[in-house]
Amino acid sequence: MQSSVAVSSDGERWILLNASPDLRMQCAAHHELWPLSLRGSPIASVVLTDGEIDHTLGLLLLRESTTRLPVYAPAGVTALLGNEWPLYRVLSSYAGVEPRTLEEGRPVALTDGAGDALGICCSATAVARRPPRYARAAPTQAFDVGVRLTDERSGATLAYIPTVGAIDDATRRVAAGADLLLFDGTFWSDDELRAAGVEAPTARELGHLPVGGAGGSLELLPRLDAKRVVLVHINNTNPLLCRSSAERARVESAGIAVGEDAMEFEL
Repeated sequence: MQSSVAVSSDGERWILLNASPDLRMQCAAHHELWPLSLRGSPIASVVLTDGEIDHTLGLLLLRESTTRLPVYAPAGVTALLGNEWPLYRVLSSYAGVEPRTLEEGRPVALTDGAGDALGICCSATAVARRPPRYARAAPTQAFDVGVRLTDERSGATLAYIPTVGAIDDATRRVAAGADLLLFDGTFWSDDELRAAGVEAPTARELGHLPVGGAGGSLELLPRLDAKRVVLVHINNTNPLLCRSSAERARVESAGIAVGEDAMEFEL
């Protein structure tokens, strides 16, 4: 299924990191995310790393909530979802969302719709990538971020960078030393889509750093010193999805895991 993550500090109230189009099936597969009451949900808030359709379409599936859903996002993403991809305007005819801004480099203590603390602090950093294809002009504010989440009680850290065009200083600020790093594994090679017979831009032109090849993430990720690294957001053309592939063997021999549906981690 498509990329999305649910995070909780207490096992009862959950924060979504991006809202996948597959959200209904993802919730159904995990009883922790089942409704607690009529039209209720343990999903207390959402954090968006970008405005891509595959990371925001799932918000439509939460439209029948009884209260407005807090959605944390960088300012550029909020602008895109209010105008170019008018998702927030559509949702305003239902329960609606409460947009909350993630300011770059400023840690935010996440709360639910009532303002109650969720026990997790989030810090966002803009990462190198191109705007969504539907954007008619490049946003003037941050439109793609990596997030670093910290459990306020234990101090455990999760770095989440599902889409990124380079491992640069910004990426290092998000990922360095994290207990768990979930990182962009969309494509193995730069020309992967074209090799599959699809007329499409290269991985780098789409804003994704390939895993393999010179200067790929497989070569650079160990320098971030994250305690555990898992590749996520993997495209169906990526040979990493084949357990017997040489590419998967190379990744696993480097101590990096390949993400799968329903993976769970306790930090």
